[in-house]
Amino acid sequence: METQMGTFMKFIHIADIHLGAKPDRGYPWSSLREKEIWESFEGIIEECNKKQADLLLIAGDLFHKQPLLKELKEVNYLFQKLNKTRVVLMAGNHDYIGEDSNYRAFLWADNVHMLFDASMDSIYLEEINTEIYGFSYHTRNIIEYKYHQVAPGCEERINILLAHGGDEKNVPFDKRVLQEKGFDYIALGHIHKPQKLGERMAYAGSLEPMDKNEVGDRGYIYGEINKEDNQSDIKFAFYPFAKRRYFKVELAITPDMTDGSVTDTLKGQIRESGSQNMYCFRLTGNRDKDITFHKEKYYTLGNIIEITDETVPDYDFDELLRENRDNLIGLYIEKIKEESHQDNITQKALYYGMEALLGAKN
Repeated sequence: METQMGTFMKFIHIADIHLGAKPDRGYPWSSLREKEIWESFEGIIEECNKKQADLLLIAGDLFHKQPLLKELKEVNYLFQKLNKTRVVLMAGNHDYIGEDSNYRAFLWADNVHMLFDASMDSIYLEEINTEIYGFSYHTRNIIEYKYHQVAPGCEERINILLAHGGDEKNVPFDKRVLQEKGFDYIALGHIHKPQKLGERMAYAGSLEPMDKNEVGDRGYIYGEINKEDNQSDIKFAFYPFAKRRYFKVELAITPDMTDGSVTDTLKGQIRESGSQNMYCFRLTGNRDKDITFHKEKYYTLGNIIEITDETVPDYDFDELLRENRDNLIGLYIEKIKEESHQDNITQKALYYGMEALLGAKN
């Protein structure tokens, strides 16, 4: 809003919503995740109304793939529920505007503005004295440094760059170059991890985590810009908003632990961190050589994506060597001792061999 003292504007910045995605395909919760992504996006509309945001910035990949016409209609309906918020969006590398894209002929609501062109363009919203620069992907990958050529055209306005990319296949850029362009804020998408790259530039990250590698909070950025006499003050912060999280947990196994105690430990971890969340567990350390871990049972304890068992039996090699000095087992133990400096994979292979030899002996 414009005041006698200048322009004050509130915004919400999101990216990489990936509507239509089905994370963790093949797992029981996958279909729920697809619905939850839509629900989280609907929640952003509610957040805009609660915070009375002037502007919703969508920095690419609103959809996981080329949007269906019915999906565009559903999204447009949600945008119409905004009380005062204007929407500016762009297509990213997942929902790029191909020749047959439904983006091409779609008529958005009056409060929605799309940076449609493949070349740099801008949209000026006079009511909030804000100009947003950007372009849409028209191909899956763009290797040119296209953001390095743009700069704000009118210093009296709040100037925002809406951008999607940052790696070698998707509009690479030097963050120092962008920081020096003079934008009041640079709203980034494509990298799913939320991160602040400077006082005026940030990745919002994905609204919901998409796979097991996306650990940590996901959500949106809320910010406020106050511009007066061609100078702006900005404050913005990341707000966690995702319905679920991924956790990667290392469980240190000791020889006194049984299959039952490991089961209870996993249950406790899931209970503590949230039964709605998804987990990757890695078992490390030394286990009792007589104990077997039943991983198939562990998978029933919650939303567990994978369990990696990197434990090794807790052998008393000195005792085994005394008992088997003159046979193949003894020679193998000597080999293990010689290779004690090797990496974990080599060590584990040696221990597997030891198990096989002892099993054959018994």
